[in-house]
Amino acid sequence: MFARLREARKTIPRSLAALALVALAACQPTGLGGPSVNTSAPVPVALLVPSGSGNSGDEVLARSLTQAAQLAIADLQGVQIDLRVYNTGGAAPMAADAARRAVSDGAKIILGPVYAESANAAGLAVAPSGVNVLAFSNNPAVAGGNVFVLGPTFQNTANRLAAYAARQGKSRIVVVYDQNQAGELGRRAIEAALIRSGITVAGMIGYEFSQEGVIAAVPQIVDAVRTMQADAVFLTADTAGALPYLAQMLPEAGVDPSTTTFIGLTRWDIPPGTLTLPGVQGGWFALPDPALADQFSARYAQAYGGPPHPIAGLAYDGVAAIGALVRQGSSSALTGASLTQPAGFAGVNGVFRLLPDGTNERGLAVGQVQSNQVFVIDPAPRSFGLPGF
Repeated sequence: MFARLREARKTIPRSLAALALVALAACQPTGLGGPSVNTSAPVPVALLVPSGSGNSGDEVLARSLTQAAQLAIADLQGVQIDLRVYNTGGAAPMAADAARRAVSDGAKIILGPVYAESANAAGLAVAPSGVNVLAFSNNPAVAGGNVFVLGPTFQNTANRLAAYAARQGKSRIVVVYDQNQAGELGRRAIEAALIRSGITVAGMIGYEFSQEGVIAAVPQIVDAVRTMQADAVFLTADTAGALPYLAQMLPEAGVDPSTTTFIGLTRWDIPPGTLTLPGVQGGWFALPDPALADQFSARYAQAYGGPPHPIAGLAYDGVAAIGALVRQGSSSALTGASLTQPAGFAGVNGVFRLLPDGTNERGLAVGQVQSNQVFVIDPAPRSFGLPGF
């Protein structure tokens, strides 16, 4: 059986660190949807982390998020952030209580929490106050109103890969998905992205989220590829679930990755051992700008003696965006209108912007697995309006 799907998830030059702290627009947005901010004084920012759950993984994550946020604050120039950390225990009721307490303590914006239910609860708890929540979740179901998700969404990833596939001449793609919540979200994102890019959905093959379910689905996938003459297979599976099975069994059953490209909605380079699977050779997946991500990891390791958690960069990006907006000097710096400025921000994972519906767009690179290694075959855009969006 597969493990339960999880939600999400040296020194860099000072000039590059500063890049992450600059809003990409010179305009000064205005609007309602947030408290007034005194930008000449330290701005109270709450950070909600999953510490206190009794889970050692949550403790590691909480510490890494906190340290990444502190690293971002240290890089701010001309802006003061009063960071206040609150524990949620990884649970929705505690997250709601922490969010209310943070606002009572004067927080003008909330970073976190991580898990979708907790983010939803925190957002609802402080909605009457108008305080916005920048959650570390990647689940679009909790986005909207005063809740924005910072995590990379399936739709953003699917759009990036489908657009690239179309430019490479791919025209008929079979979608293969897990029959669970994450798989269904991924399937819908891929279908919308393929239609948007003018690619024919050559088949939709779902499988029960079990080893037996994958085995039973393989002949259906092979038949769909052959019957529909598909030139690619788009998979929602991740490395903790069905991907290792599909990447081995589909080539063995006759789907040749050299002629039928395998495309992944999830990261195939975490853990690195996934890159040795036969089915992923020649395949594509999306990832944050590797150069920027590596620079952040190196800087974090130098500061704290070890690598950051894979989603720690979201905390840095959140603080960087807040700092960039506060630096503009407007009392409306943290309103919804300001947070969703179209030009977005430059973060340690690349360029990103928050959308009015609470989701986000992130500049992603397209990577290809070649000889058990990842090579970037289409770089991440460094600003909006460039190819890749």
